[in-house]
Amino acid sequence: MFVPLSDDNPIVHIEHHYVTLGLIAANVAVFFLFQSGMVFPAMEASVLGYGVVPTELAGIAPPTGPFGMPESGTLVTYMFLHGGWMHLFSNMLFLWVFGDNIEDALGHVRYLVFYLLCGIAGALAHVFVTPYSDIPLVGASGAVAGIIAAYLILHPRVRVWVLFLGRIPLRLKALWVLGFWGAMQVFSVVYDTESNVAWWGHIGGFLAGAVLVVVLRRPGVALFDRDLG
Repeated sequence: MFVPLSDDNPIVHIEHHYVTLGLIAANVAVFFLFQSGMVFPAMEASVLGYGVVPTELAGIAPPTGPFGMPESGTLVTYMFLHGGWMHLFSNMLFLWVFGDNIEDALGHVRYLVFYLLCGIAGALAHVFVTPYSDIPLVGASGAVAGIIAAYLILHPRVRVWVLFLGRIPLRLKALWVLGFWGAMQVFSVVYDTESNVAWWGHIGGFLAGAVLVVVLRRPGVALFDRDLG
C-alpha cells in the first residue's frame, strides 16, 4: 500500500550509518552470490539449510543443517536469506529509509545487537505459533519489523515520503505510514491464513523492537518526538 522513499530526519549522533549500510550489503551479497544463480549455481537445498525450520528448531524433526551447524544457529543465518528479488528489495528499502535513524539513536554496536535480537524474536514467534511447519523461514522481515517499531516509538511525527498504491507520492507522518503497516500485520495474522508469509515473525520482531529501543537508546534520546518543537 505505502512504499517508503525517504524521511525528513537527519542523523545527529553519528557521522555515517555504517551498520545499516553493512547489513544491506551483506543481504544483497548473499542473495546475489548464492541465491540468484548469477554468480554461482543457485544452491537452494544448501542455502535453505540455513533457514529456520520450525519442526527442527522445536525438536520435532531431526536437524538437517549443513556442516554440523546447530539448529539454533539458523536464528541468525536465516535473516540474510530471501525468497526472491522482491522479498529482498522490500526489506532492504525499509532498512535503508528507517534504519539510519535507529542506528543514530542506539549507537553502532547496540544497533547491531538490536537488529539481531529483533530477527531472533521474529523467528521464535514464528516457530512458537507454527511448530509443525517444515517450510524454512528466511528473510530479514523480523529484524526490519523491529526497526519499524523503534521508528514509531522514537519518531512518529517525522514526515515520510511514500508512494501510495505504488504510484502516488505523498508526504505523511511516520505514525500513519508505519502504524498502517503494523495494523496490516495484525489483520493478516487473522485473515491471511493460507499464504506462506510469516506474519507472526513480523509481529514478534515488532514487539521486540518496541521494547528494546526503550532499553538500548542513548541517554537523552527522547521517545515519541518529545524533543521536537
